[in-house]
Amino acid sequence: MPNVIDGSGKVLREIEVPPILERDFSDKLSVVFRAAHREFANPRAGTASTRKRDEVAGGGRKPWRQKGTGRARQGSIRSPQWRHGGVVFGPQPRSYREALNKKERRVAFLAALADRFRSRAVTVLDVSDFSIAKTGEFAKLLFGASPAKTRASTLIVCGQNEPAGGVIERVSRNVARVAVTDTGALDVKDVLRFDRLIFTTAAYAALSEALAERRS
Repeated sequence: MPNVIDGSGKVLREIEVPPILERDFSDKLSVVFRAAHREFANPRAGTASTRKRDEVAGGGRKPWRQKGTGRARQGSIRSPQWRHGGVVFGPQPRSYREALNKKERRVAFLAALADRFRSRAVTVLDVSDFSIAKTGEFAKLLFGASPAKTRASTLIVCGQNEPAGGVIERVSRNVARVAVTDTGALDVKDVLRFDRLIFTTAAYAALSEALAERRS
């Protein structure tokens, strides 16, 4: 069960894991992969573009005669071997969007969260008396005295419109290997790409409520 800590890092209590996350999702790895791949692919603009041979200006005539010059034969300055010539198999505008149905997206999110809980990589931060205003103090709360290179990457999840969320985002802005999000933006790739998750009490309550609704 995750520990609940206060602003000084003291463990206050343990908190129950949402029952749905105690299931075994080991057979859902392919769905998790497809969900994460979709979340990385869909934001891509797909606007990279190069000009093909028939789109390059010029090259209406043969640059020199076929024989007798001692140079290699050439038919057009649009050829790929020429500077400013056309590009062979270059990127063209395309859509990277991938489809995944709602049920699979839900299962992937649950499987990713269940893995974090099983690995004991989830902590709950009680911000009822949160008074940290310095970045150094906040880094000490998260990592103690460990150097930046050895720190576990950490995602802090706040509740939507939570008063303490703005303070946490400000004091964590310059802390290496730390990011802040909210429960509305949390997705599969965020859960998987960080070594540990820290939920505020409001965020954890909102997550538990949402998972209970999904189960019913």
